[in-house]
Amino acid sequence: MSKPGTAPWREVEASRLIAFGRGAALPDGGFGWLGADGVVDETQPCPLYINARMTYVFALTHVAGVAGTDSLAASGLGALASRYADRANGGWFSSADRSGQVIDFTKANYAHAHVLLAAASAAAAGIPGAEATLAAAGGAIEQHFWSDAEGCALESWNADFTESEPYRGANSNMHSVEAYLAAGDVTGNPAWHERAASIASRLIDGHARANSWRIPEHYDEEWRPLPDYNLDHPNDQFRPYGTTPGHSFEWARLLLTIEAAQATQAAPAGWLLETATALFDTAVADAEGRDGHPGLIYTVDADGRPVVAARLHWVACEAVLAADALHRRTGEERFAAAAARWWGEIDRYFLDRTGGGWWQELAPDMTPATSTWSGKPDLYHSYQALLLPSLPLSPTAATALASRRPGGARRGQTP
Repeated sequence: MSKPGTAPWREVEASRLIAFGRGAALPDGGFGWLGADGVVDETQPCPLYINARMTYVFALTHVAGVAGTDSLAASGLGALASRYADRANGGWFSSADRSGQVIDFTKANYAHAHVLLAAASAAAAGIPGAEATLAAAGGAIEQHFWSDAEGCALESWNADFTESEPYRGANSNMHSVEAYLAAGDVTGNPAWHERAASIASRLIDGHARANSWRIPEHYDEEWRPLPDYNLDHPNDQFRPYGTTPGHSFEWARLLLTIEAAQATQAAPAGWLLETATALFDTAVADAEGRDGHPGLIYTVDADGRPVVAARLHWVACEAVLAADALHRRTGEERFAAAAARWWGEIDRYFLDRTGGGWWQELAPDMTPATSTWSGKPDLYHSYQALLLPSLPLSPTAATALASRRPGGARRGQTP
């Protein structure tokens, strides 16, 4: 049996994960919320971000050579056009019910970033209809979400884009960085990479550096931190109180991708590796070994004291990816040792070898829990954890995979 985290182990686990994830496909197109048993949970809505994430995953699996997943990616694109698209005002609604009726009319940057990521990746994979979706997503983001004045993305709007939320979020901007890097790789438009670097500069080289390398997650519309935001709802799925070590891991990986992308054009910004390392080290100190159990905790307060001690699968995924990226970038064995340690925990605790897929949440004693998440909604973090260590730090995943095919990567003409 292969050692957890090695290429053969990841290949086997990816095949198992993809087989599980196929159960998210809905009969009328797109994807639902997978329950713990691998069947769509009829009690859950169908959020836009879940549909976009699964479209992204199946675009990657198609370009990686997994048979039959091109039709799944195309189905996800079709749902974007039919179930979620606002034909009157542009953009996409945040959520629909199982019948396809819109139940959340908000236009959220978080979800639009995932649409851009899915569309760019599907375009690189050659999925029909992807380039039109990429153009629409890019247009919506440029018109409504990207702010040149702020150098970051706005958070959300009402349905007709007349009222903007007076909140700025590090989480949605982090996912914008990921999506913008992918869009830049696919379209060749340097503005996307420049925007990604702008967000990173403000949030990481600015706010995180000034906050002992803990990233303030919540801000007002003037980008002043809101340290008490969601104090009464600390385990929120997207806007938890305090700071989130898992995001520090995720940012560390993204900073190294920005650095690698910049290195192909000119000298990269000198602060990128420094900050990636500092974020990683602070996150390890804050999240690991805090209560006598394995695993990495969800959130800490501004001083690094534990707040929510649940172990979420996505935190483990981003931790191994950050450690892998830093090891490849620096050659330091401490990063490889951390990755090996966390892969061992994923193998022992997070993989559900009976029901399939990965447990999304564990209690502090490392048993399955549902205080924050129910079911196993999507494959986004887990599939990336299994795939990205086999790819370069830049370009982003779909472009890197497409470049290995005969004829090389597809390039779109969208702005």
